[in-house]
Amino acid sequence: MGAGHDHAGATTNSRRLMIALGLTSTFLIAEVAAGIIFNSLALLSDAAHMFTDAAALAIALIAIRIGAKPADERRTFGYRRFETLAAAFNALLLFGVAIYVLVEGIRRLVTPEAVQSTGMLIVAVLGLGINLISMRLLAGGKDKSLNVKGAYLEVWADMLGSLGVIVGALVIRFTGWPWVDPIVAIAIGLWVLPRTWILLRDSTNILLESAPRGAVLADIRKTITETAGVAGIHALHVWVSGADQSSASVHVVLAQGADSEVVRKAVEAQLRGDFKLEHVTIQTEREACPDGDGFHP
Repeated sequence: MGAGHDHAGATTNSRRLMIALGLTSTFLIAEVAAGIIFNSLALLSDAAHMFTDAAALAIALIAIRIGAKPADERRTFGYRRFETLAAAFNALLLFGVAIYVLVEGIRRLVTPEAVQSTGMLIVAVLGLGINLISMRLLAGGKDKSLNVKGAYLEVWADMLGSLGVIVGALVIRFTGWPWVDPIVAIAIGLWVLPRTWILLRDSTNILLESAPRGAVLADIRKTITETAGVAGIHALHVWVSGADQSSASVHVVLAQGADSEVVRKAVEAQLRGDFKLEHVTIQTEREACPDGDGFHP
């Protein structure tokens, strides 16, 4: 039943991503042309973010389809980690775009250039509408897939960028200050950078099989060792292999006369209930065995 639910969720996310990708790609071409015609760095920076949106959506779509492939003889854990790789790539791509916008924005502050604010305003309003539709489409899957979350984050950043361009266009129109355009572009870049770092950090933690955020090994270790029938534990590992896949494995040394199956079920129930660890592997032992992993918590 869980597999069926995962498949249905992947299909729904895939459909949403396809629609968002079509909308974003179509508008991207128009925004690049408008940025060049109206000489607006803010529009071009927004178009650059729109490009990363399109790239993120396309990669997310490919990643979901590849990630849905079942495990095989060579990749026994399946292909879901591919989504994490895609999320990390998207973060690096967005870092590059943000840095370019910051550098170009500083150059235009030193040497301001004339901007056609009316055309800039019209295009930014249209872009805002596209972003709002895409955000609505992706909102349902962002908490279940790190990859969809990455795509949603980029669209969200672009939506705020569109709002900034709208404000900048209005200010330029009524004041004639051309330097407002690079200021808006720089603000967009500075706003995006920390959020991009969060996405890169989360995807890197998964690739390094770090413990889930908020998980404290000392608390987990204490809970297990205080379970009735447990004499000791070793080889405790807690990691996350996807945005919704927290896992744990542990060797449990049984107390004298303890029932192996009873203890195993008790420990598993506590790990699932108290720490929300969904994929749990517990090995029970009468005597501690050398685990050979070099880490003996």
